[in-house]
Amino acid sequence: MKTTTISARFGALALIHAVLMDKRMLGDTISSEDGPLSKLAPSDRARAQSLASLTLRHMPRLDVILDEFLERKPPLRALNALRVCAAEIVLDGIPAHGAVNAAVEIVRGSNKTKHLGGMVNAVGRKLGALKFDSLQELPAPQLPKALRGAIVKAFGEKETVAIEQAHLERPPFDLSLREPSKAAKWAEKLEAEVLPTGSLRLRKSVQISALNGYEEGDWWVQDAAAAMPVRLFGNIKGKRVLDLCAAPGGKTMQLCAAGAKVTALDLSPERMHRVMENTRRTGFRLHMEVADVMTWEPDGLFHAILLDAPCSATGTIRRHPDLPYVRPSLDLKPLLRLQQAMLKRASGWLKPKGQLVYSTCSLIPAEGERQILRFLECNDLSEDNIDVTALGLDSSWKTSKGALRLRPDYWPDLGGMDGFYMALLHKQ
Repeated sequence: MKTTTISARFGALALIHAVLMDKRMLGDTISSEDGPLSKLAPSDRARAQSLASLTLRHMPRLDVILDEFLERKPPLRALNALRVCAAEIVLDGIPAHGAVNAAVEIVRGSNKTKHLGGMVNAVGRKLGALKFDSLQELPAPQLPKALRGAIVKAFGEKETVAIEQAHLERPPFDLSLREPSKAAKWAEKLEAEVLPTGSLRLRKSVQISALNGYEEGDWWVQDAAAAMPVRLFGNIKGKRVLDLCAAPGGKTMQLCAAGAKVTALDLSPERMHRVMENTRRTGFRLHMEVADVMTWEPDGLFHAILLDAPCSATGTIRRHPDLPYVRPSLDLKPLLRLQQAMLKRASGWLKPKGQLVYSTCSLIPAEGERQILRFLECNDLSEDNIDVTALGLDSSWKTSKGALRLRPDYWPDLGGMDGFYMALLHKQ
């Protein structure tokens, strides 16, 4: 059974507040050196993050339950304390007395809400009588209106509901291996499952850094869908490959593991530092550049270029349940212009017959299918027909143009995947 300290609960509340009020992503708050989790013990930090994610993932349904017990909506601090309390009791199976006492302590810790301690205690006790089924009977929360409309238009109402249902599931940890041929060996060591694409999937919630092979750099965490763009290249051993927008480095390490001579580029020094840390742990050697794709100039052409472009990240909501609250609108125009400009820049750095993989973790066709269609209309590259079955994927996931479209509701029996679009292009 999970345990939660009062420090972890205060941390979870601070994270939720930053999402709802400051429109700040969980990851940004968590990684902040002077953030609310900076002084917590590692176990409390992990629990605070887990509890905040759980609460945000189910918040609309938790609010439906809480509304039954509330005469009026309380101040945000008290409401969030009740949301966290409800998540612990109904979803995590935490004993009600501990979760309720903590919620009462939290609201009494502020002059603005200390008078609500009795109300929080009363509502919390009622929550203690609820079962997990009480929440499961409620429909999955709908995506923000603009985003939902775009997804319904692209895939249909039934498929959109399936995507929304998939967002309720905690995503498993997937691993990419330094030596993919040893997948069976590592699956046995780590009690993992080998997925059809070759990634490993951990079923249990574990401390990643404590697992066998982490310190040695034998593997790294990377969603199975995110591992697919690099695999589109085929054999790149000894080839000169450019990884654009490289951070945090999962695809970079895949390229290195495949034997490529890698140049990794990212605009952010902080994010590139993560690439450096990850490649140092895994022992890969490569060239790294902190630069803007729009102004950087290479010292030569490349056999292959990976452009995992900046995007709306709407395919990662199951992994980032804070995203709909931080970015509820769908203003894609700046992103679309940037993606198109990056494609044009990257295509000019290819050798003759060179390959370019364009990918986004977006569910919106404007950032994927339509972006590539527009690009090919006025550039001298051609689109290849991806052999998806050779990659271990369902043939129906291929688009009419031969690209690959992945969705969170795919692989439901295996634990799902992130949403992605990827296309393989080549120069004449």
